[in-house]
Amino acid sequence: MHKQTLLIALSLLALVVAATATAAVNATNASTKAKSAVQVEVFAPRQGDIAGKQSKGFFVDLGLRYPSLASSGADFQLTGPTTHQNQAPFPGAFAAGVDEKVPGLIVLLSTATIGAKNGQNLANLFNLTGFTNQKTNEIWDTWIVGAPSFGKNVRSVLRVAVAADKNKDGIYNDAPAVVPDANRDGRITAVDLEAYGVASNIAVVPFEIHD
Repeated sequence: MHKQTLLIALSLLALVVAATATAAVNATNASTKAKSAVQVEVFAPRQGDIAGKQSKGFFVDLGLRYPSLASSGADFQLTGPTTHQNQAPFPGAFAAGVDEKVPGLIVLLSTATIGAKNGQNLANLFNLTGFTNQKTNEIWDTWIVGAPSFGKNVRSVLRVAVAADKNKDGIYNDAPAVVPDANRDGRITAVDLEAYGVASNIAVVPFEIHD
């Protein structure tokens, strides 16, 4: 009987230790995110969403908070493909690569079929950039996906981050056009983003793209 009681006590102790360790890890992760110079929040898609119609027409919608608006290097834009590019009142370019209006932003889709595919920075495909709240140095950035170039009827993963200030000019304007495959596994993930250098949390959103 004494042996059984001891085993139960040890099992309970193990559970408490495991729970405490988990809480500590979570607290550390939360602390790391809180200490990031830039904060990234993804409004759409949400985890588990089934997005799009004809595998297009879905939104990628972001909020970005910087230490200051000046450090963002950001500017207004309202743009799109073909004749929608570089038009008043807020002209901007439109092509895969670095977005000159949010020059530190890195946006990846694991199922991208254009350019360098899952390593291709898609930030310059965003259509609408604006300054949402000067009190919190918050910028919103939105992209409506206009073509089925990111997989048809597939599970995809969105990854968003802001690149570190690699040139030390005080502005987060050092996003790459293509994220290097640091560990050479053929997939661009948070590991590769960390290896490149980021100033923000890395937002990771698994979702589905469907017809």
